Amino acid sequence: MSAERPEGFSEPPVSTGRQTSDAGQPSDTGRDSVGASERGPSDDAARHEGGDASRQGATILVRGETVRDQESKSPAKGSAPKDKDKTPRKAVSEAKVKMQGRLPALDDDPDVGVQKEHIVIRDGKADLAFTGTLLASAAPPSAPNGHWQEYRIYETNGGKHVFSKVGRSVFAEEQDTHEAEAFDPSPSSVPSQLLRSARDLARSRPLTWMDAAVAFFGYDPLAKALYRKLSGQFEEHIS
Repeated sequence: MSAERPEGFSEPPVSTGRQTSDAGQPSDTGRDSVGASERGPSDDAARHEGGDASRQGATILVRGETVRDQESKSPAKGSAPKDKDKTPRKAVSEAKVKMQGRLPALDDDPDVGVQKEHIVIRDGKADLAFTGTLLASAAPPSAPNGHWQEYRIYETNGGKHVFSKVGRSVFAEEQDTHEAEAFDPSPSSVPSQLLRSARDLARSRPLTWMDAAVAFFGYDPLAKALYRKLSGQFEEHIS
């Protein structure tokens, strides 16, 4: 009796690799079905986050942490915007800077005690022209902010006194200021009469040019420096 061989039965080979698509490229289905068992939960999360990053273009995976990359970053604290206009520096006068560098010395210090022709400028009023002597002048020792004042007292040949305040600035666009008054001790002078009346009522004594100087300059530190150059009569003596 002859042995009969059973008909051959072939099973389709088990796919151990990736399935290919009709175009010969690896199929995403095969890759996902095989790779899913090899990837862990963290890989699935990374794949999910990566998908979000591709859609939003603003999320990056860094060692399991997501960092959102903002397209417009706010400026650092304390930094000024680049487009903000900066305040331009003021132009200065070279001549005034030299005057500032010589403080407290003034240009007319050599004229103290010298009889000569003087013209004292006044803003908003007629300038005072006279022949006389510069008795004393005073200026601050420095002017760090570029502004300072100058005080002067003159005596005319006719026995009058002239008090002058000059405000200086090193900046070219700022004009100097000039204020001055003349004191006439005679009763015919209206300012003298007004000051004399107030003084007479208060202390019952004649008004002097020193009283007028105090009424004009006051008692600020620069005025006191000016008075000390004249005499001790500006001090109030008590017993």
